[in-house]
Amino acid sequence: MKTPGYACLLLAIGFFMGGCSGDTPASWQRIVAERLPTYGHRNWILIADAAYPSQSRPGVETITTGEDQLKVLGQVLRMVGNMKHVRARAFVDKELAFVAEQDAPGISTYRDALRPLLGTQAVNTVLHEDLISRIDEASRTFDVLVLKTNLTLPYTSVFLELGCGYWSDEAESRLRESMTTE
Repeated sequence: MKTPGYACLLLAIGFFMGGCSGDTPASWQRIVAERLPTYGHRNWILIADAAYPSQSRPGVETITTGEDQLKVLGQVLRMVGNMKHVRARAFVDKELAFVAEQDAPGISTYRDALRPLLGTQAVNTVLHEDLISRIDEASRTFDVLVLKTNLTLPYTSVFLELGCGYWSDEAESRLRESMTTE
C-alpha cells in the first residue's frame, strides 16, 4: 500500500537521480530564459533527439523537455534572437544528409521542416562524433545546456554555439589581422 511517506520518498529519489529532468515541460523554457543572460560566446545549447547521451562532465546540464524537437528549436532560436549580447551558429550532424527514408521513416519530412527554422544563416555540418568531442572540450571551461526532446530520428540533434551578438566574425578577423601587421 502506498502511503504519503512512500510518495515523498519516490519524489525525493526522482529528484536526486534526475535533477531537473523531471520538471514540467514548460520549465525548460524558464531554464533557458534564466541561463541566456549569463551565457556568452563559447557557451552551447543543444536541441537533442531522444537518444542523445547524457554526458557526465560537470559543465553539461541536460534537461528533458518531453516536447517536439522542432518546436523546442524554434523557441530557443527566438529566445536567442531576442538577446542583444549573443547570437547562435548552428551545427548539424553531417550524417543527417545521408540518412535514408527507408531506414528512418519521416527523415525527409524532418529535413524539409528543419531548413526554414534555421533561416538563411549558414549551417555547419560536422560528423556527429566530432560534435560530441567539441561539446566535451567546451564543457571543460564553458557551460553547455542540452535540451533533450522526444524526437526519435537518428542524427537530428541541432548544436547551437553562441557567439557575441554585437561583434561579428568579420570584425574579429579584421582585428586579428590588424594586430599582426603592427
